[in-house]
Amino acid sequence: MGTETKSNSYTGQISTSGGNPKVMKDSLSLVRQAVKQHSQLNSVQNNCTSNSEIDNERKTSDIRPKQKDQSTNELVPFVPIFVEEADVIQGAKELLKVIRPTWDLSHVEFKSFTDGITNKLVGCFHKENKKLKHGDSGSYLPIKTLGLSPVHGENPVIIEKEEFSNCTPSGDAPVQYSDNVVLVRIYGNKTDLLIDRKAETQNFLLLHTYGLAPSLYATFKNGLVYEYVPGTTLNTESVLGPEIWPLVARRMAEMHRKVKKTGDTSKPLPMIWKKTQSFLDLVPERFTDAEKHKRVKDTFLPIARLREEFNKLYEYLEALDSPIVFSHNDLLLGNVIYTKSLNTVNFIDYEYADYNFQAFDIGNHFAEMCGVDEVDYTRYPKLDFQLQWLRVYLEEYLQRSHIKNEEVNLLYVQVNQFALASHIFWTVWSLLQAEHSTIDFDYVGYAFLRYNEYLARKEEFLSLSAAERIEGYSPATQ
Repeated sequence: MGTETKSNSYTGQISTSGGNPKVMKDSLSLVRQAVKQHSQLNSVQNNCTSNSEIDNERKTSDIRPKQKDQSTNELVPFVPIFVEEADVIQGAKELLKVIRPTWDLSHVEFKSFTDGITNKLVGCFHKENKKLKHGDSGSYLPIKTLGLSPVHGENPVIIEKEEFSNCTPSGDAPVQYSDNVVLVRIYGNKTDLLIDRKAETQNFLLLHTYGLAPSLYATFKNGLVYEYVPGTTLNTESVLGPEIWPLVARRMAEMHRKVKKTGDTSKPLPMIWKKTQSFLDLVPERFTDAEKHKRVKDTFLPIARLREEFNKLYEYLEALDSPIVFSHNDLLLGNVIYTKSLNTVNFIDYEYADYNFQAFDIGNHFAEMCGVDEVDYTRYPKLDFQLQWLRVYLEEYLQRSHIKNEEVNLLYVQVNQFALASHIFWTVWSLLQAEHSTIDFDYVGYAFLRYNEYLARKEEFLSLSAAERIEGYSPATQ
């Protein structure tokens, strides 16, 4: 629940105006100078196999970026601009002058999406050349990027209309969507305390190589610029739809089964342990805001009490031997994108992606089915739904059609017990955000929601046993 798209839908206003962002001295001239100094010609071949003529148009020059992901050998262009949270539209304009220099900004519409509760997001829609024809091919002419080449990586973020799409997926090949739309994400205040931004960029690139994430175009001092993907975010109703939930189950299983970090030989430390411990270290014993401190002190302070609670739970969960797989770790509904025309789902926002227990990723997703803006834990998925979901997941993960009831039952127990760890993790995250975030959201209230649900479900979930027969379910009911 920790990333930018915490709302279950995007709403916003189109704007073509804005004030001045805080940038490095004469930032545009500095960037242009960097382009001139470091530019070299490279041919960039896009992965859209459905239209070779469009591919041939996407040959651009490249600048050497400030970071390189050793696991994928991908280069990520860096633009030395800092965008103020209060003036993201103008900041987006400054970025477009560099990464889309051929765009006429008078023909760009900017959409500020509903503020997330970690980061902010702006969609940039270039309209002028949308309907230019390329010869007699009948295809739209893509916008060339001069000075920077598209760098393959993560993070599609989605608008609610399936526009501008010009390619279809092919196997594991990364999907390339329109060059006429880019998304700009601005990190929230002090989120670097929570998130390793270098690792985040590497995760985007890694997942792209598996066909699980679109392109990351560039990074800047406090954010990312990346590819648009058409579709709609899920909500508490659509996530239960029979045409959607199997896609989510299979997509998660595909990630868990396929993704491996290059060069990793040792057993990785699960994300839930190392991240929760680092978050606990950062929670203040006295909050800066006196009213917030008053609200949290009796339940959560001293923080050693919450640490002890988590450590005992972790010791129990570790003994369950849930497989450690590369996981999303933040699969709330706003981070799942459904593209109806392609009958596909994509996951977005890989800030917390890392190796973790398989059952945590699933249990966290189940907990997020209850919503964020309006949390209702009576929506937690019922037994029959969970068992059907888990059977579909296991078919993809284990690559076989015959899944034993015992296998489903075991995973069911693990998933619900790891959902408890999800509640504690986002409780601690909320306490940190309450101290540092400038976004208007009741983080303290959310911390109480998650922790109270942990306490309410703790005895019930920890008493589950895979050895017991789960009543009221048989495969024939699917």
